[in-house]
Amino acid sequence: MAMTLRLTEDDERILGELAEAEGVSRQEATIRAIREAAARRGHEDAVGQLSSAARIRYAALLDRLGR
Repeated sequence: MAMTLRLTEDDERILGELAEAEGVSRQEATIRAIREAAARRGHEDAVGQLSSAARIRYAALLDRLGR
């Protein structure tokens, strides 16, 4: 699917620097950034869910430790 991406001058410069540092095209750098952001989001969601479950499971213990 084709897409037009409009960037500010600063974003264009940053993208160019990122692409150059990674030795890839600007398009590839953009795709990698999107995928990395999605992976981070998935990881953050998983950690949040596990943390919530642990707080529920160990609520009594955490309460005692907090005293």
